[in-house]
Formats: sequence, structure tokens, C-alpha cells
Amino acid sequence: MNQIFDPIKRLLLNQQFTAMLIFIIAIALIVIYAGKILTPFLAALVIAYLLEGIISWFTKKRIPRIIVVNIVFLTFISFVIGIMLWAFPEIGRQAKQIGSNIPLYIEAGQDIILKLPERYPDLISTEQASTAVRHINREVTTFAQTALSGGVIKPLFWTVTVIIYLILVPVMVYFMLKDKRTIFSYCKRYLSVSNPLLKSVWHDVDKQIGNYIRGKFIEILIVWFVSFITFTLFELQYAMLLSFIVGISVLIPYIGATIVTLPIAIVAFVQWGIGSQFYLLMGVYLVIQILDGNVLAPLIFSEAVNIHPVAIIVAILVFGGIWGFWGIFFAIPLATVIKAVIDAWHSGLEELEITSTDT
Repeated sequence: MNQIFDPIKRLLLNQQFTAMLIFIIAIALIVIYAGKILTPFLAALVIAYLLEGIISWFTKKRIPRIIVVNIVFLTFISFVIGIMLWAFPEIGRQAKQIGSNIPLYIEAGQDIILKLPERYPDLISTEQASTAVRHINREVTTFAQTALSGGVIKPLFWTVTVIIYLILVPVMVYFMLKDKRTIFSYCKRYLSVSNPLLKSVWHDVDKQIGNYIRGKFIEILIVWFVSFITFTLFELQYAMLLSFIVGISVLIPYIGATIVTLPIAIVAFVQWGIGSQFYLLMGVYLVIQILDGNVLAPLIFSEAVNIHPVAIIVAILVFGGIWGFWGIFFAIPLATVIKAVIDAWHSGLEELEITSTDT
């Protein structure tokens, strides 16, 4: 047992490694217990990472940073406003329309379930199908009551939240980009970030987070646009809303594509029924997902995160459960942090073994 615990004990006594662990644990605790309060800051940080890559490229051409920051920031704000004016009103209209048609989709689903005993009598009985339909009706009723219980308070809360985001986030993004060097100098001076091991881990993580955020933004736009064109050509109802959901689904690797398939299949089934049009649409949608996973994502993420898919799924489940949307969004970067710490731990143990062997 001493052979196992002695190296770990000596590693924990290493000041650099201990300081790094304390720093990471402190950041994790702040994020877990103050995540909701810090949401506007985190949103601004994501956007700043997104724009920093473009700004860095121009500053390398010896263009003054303040000029680049102003141009890139104003261009990004104009782009976001354009997207909001073009897509969001239509997304809202279609969401309201599909919400009013939910009883139609529930009825179609119930018809499918009630017909299952006729098609597969050996697998499901009439009583089991009826029980499933009653359970669905009960859950839908409960969900509707919960959604309506907020009255005017929830819409008012969300309105205030959106206004805060529209004001605070752009302001923070601008000053994060404009005063990046000042902020970094402040952190180095007052946080005593002089740990070589922590610097090494941070360098890797910072690079991965930047690549991840910029890559995901590009991937969302491409998948959203391609899906919208496809659904529009097929004249699928709610094309804008469904394509937007498909684009956002890339934030959740492996799981998102599976989840978003269900509403697309339901809308297509109610609109056309089971037939050639339905199968053709689902086939083209499958091709889009395959191209995204096997062509687009590898091209965008040229410096891919070397983490096993199972580890990524576990990270999504764990961090999503702890931190909701932001946990899902940052699941891969957070998994990268853990991997970097484990690699540092492993390297430290190897150094201790070499030192003990030499002595």
C-alpha cells in the first residue's frame, strides 16, 4: 500500500500541484454555487472567446487592436441584430403555432400506439396500449398545469432577464476585448498566477476552449442553414423552427442529434403520413447528420479534443446535471480541464518515480 500512497502523498506535498488543485477546486465551487448569478458574465466570456480569434488574426497584421476591436464588435452586433430580425420573429411565430397544434400531434401519437396491438399482437396487448395512452394524457395534463401555473410572473421575469442580457452582455464583451491585456495583467498581479504547472494546464485549456467555441458557432450556423434549405425544399411545416433546433442540437454531441430527430419525424408524419415523402426527408436528414459528424466537425475542429466519446457523454450528463445549459455547453472544455489535470498528475508521478529511482 505504501508503494501506492507514498508517491501520491509526495505529489500532494508538491506546492505547484497543490496550488493548482486548490485553484481549480475554488473555481469549480464558484461555478457550481454561483453559476446562475454569473450567467451574463459567462455568456459575455463565450462571445469574447468567439471574437478573439478574429481580432488576434488582424492584430498579427500589425493593425492597432482598438481599431480591430471596434470593427469586429460592431460587425458582430450587426450580424446578431440581422439574425434576430430575420429568423427570431419567424421562430417565435412557428413555436406559437406548433404549440397550438400539440393536441393534433398527441392524437396522432395515440393513434399509432393504439394500432400497435393489431400490427404486433405478440409484443403489445390492447390493454398495454390503452395504459400507455392514459399515461401520456396524464403527463401532458400535468405539464400543461405546471406551464400555466406561473401566470404573468414568469413571462415578466423572462422579459427582464432578456433586457439585462441585451444591455450587460454586449458591454462586458466590448471591455473584455478592449482591455484584455489590462485584465490579464491584473490577474497575474493580484492572483499570483505564477505556477508553471497551472500555466501549462491553462495554456492547453485556453486554446481548446477558444477552438471549441469558435468551431461550435460555425457548426451551428452551417447545420442550421443547410437544414433550413432542406426543410424548405421539402415544404416541411415549421422549417425555420425545426432547422434552428437542429443547429442548436450540435451543442450536445451524439445525444442532441438523436433527440431532435423525434420532433422532425412527428411533424413529417402528421403532415404526410408514412410514405415516400416521409422516408425521403428522414433519409436526407440522416445524410446531414452523417456529414456533420464525419466531415464538417473534423474539418472545423482541426485540433480535435482527444477524449473518448464515452467520456464526452459522461461529461455532458454530469456537468449538465450540475449546471444545466452551461454545463452541457462547456462539457467538452471541462472534460479537457480534467484530462489536463490527470495528465499533470500522471507526469508528476512519473517525475517522482524517476527521482526516487535516481536517489
